[in-house]
Amino acid sequence: MLSSLALGDGNNLGTADGRIALDCSIRETRQGHYVISTTDFFFPLVDSPYLQGRIGAANVLSDLYAEGVQHCDFVLMLLAASLDMTPQDRTICTNLMVRGFRDACTEAETTITGGQTVLNPWAIIGGVATSVVTRDEYVSSDGACVGDVIVLTKPIGTQIAVNVHEWRKRHEKKAKNGDTTGDKNWNKILEQNKNGDEFLTVSESEIMMHAAVRSMSKLNRFGSKLMTKHNAHAGTDVTGFGLLGHAQNLMDNQIAKVGIELHTFPCIANTLKINDNIMNFRLRDGYSAETSGGLMISMTEADAIAYCAELREVETVAYNYNTSSDAGTDFGPWIIGRVVESADRKATITEDAVYLEV
Repeated sequence: MLSSLALGDGNNLGTADGRIALDCSIRETRQGHYVISTTDFFFPLVDSPYLQGRIGAANVLSDLYAEGVQHCDFVLMLLAASLDMTPQDRTICTNLMVRGFRDACTEAETTITGGQTVLNPWAIIGGVATSVVTRDEYVSSDGACVGDVIVLTKPIGTQIAVNVHEWRKRHEKKAKNGDTTGDKNWNKILEQNKNGDEFLTVSESEIMMHAAVRSMSKLNRFGSKLMTKHNAHAGTDVTGFGLLGHAQNLMDNQIAKVGIELHTFPCIANTLKINDNIMNFRLRDGYSAETSGGLMISMTEADAIAYCAELREVETVAYNYNTSSDAGTDFGPWIIGRVVESADRKATITEDAVYLEV
């Protein structure tokens, strides 16, 4: 479609001549700087309007961070206040969404300078993020080389965690209203629980959702800040197309004829059993959609090892990962694949791929 409108080449090969590719628009100004900008918005996937706002901001900023941009200069807010809520509920929820969005932008050390507000059946929040940089202040998305490895900074499985949470909440709501039919998918989990050891407890489903929310609401800013320091060759972030989908998008944009072999899938604990036994979200196939996912970065193995070590150290301090409740938890990042020669620029999964519970 973009090709027919002269807005793309149909293959996402590069961003020259105004073509559209990957995460951001990157354009050189008349003054010799580069304007990097992106836009995104977020539908309700969580119970808390505050967290929805925070995830919405993390989601839009992530596209800038995928380019190795260390600082976002300003953000415009896109806001839809819900027509389907009562005026009182709309006021409360919209206020909290904006507060969550603002707090995430404050953490990112950027400023909201304006935006656009509409009325809409669903409450939606997002924005336009912009940064003005010199050429050495961002990472081009097209420089992956044979021999590079692929780093991922957040686990996958958020779509499954959010859905399990929704199934349970719907089941409990029906029970409260005297409806004994429950939710069909949560009923499948209850049936699995009857077959011996508990398949998934309510507590485990809550922990799964908590892990997903922590991941979705965490900014990719530290991962981005270290990309130029550790000589990243290319990067993107993992969102709606899933791990393999975004790996393929990344390869479609490379100058060299290279592909990716994914060998490790770090999954939020218990999401794999849901995928394998309750509903196939294509998590093992690499196509389970993610929201505000991690950075996927191509760099040499030596640089990747140093990058992962420093990012773990920085985020452990920043997010207080040494608390007793986090003991033994693997927050990443992980080396998940390698860049290989590929005339077709294909991203694939190795036959012996490892699926981690993190």
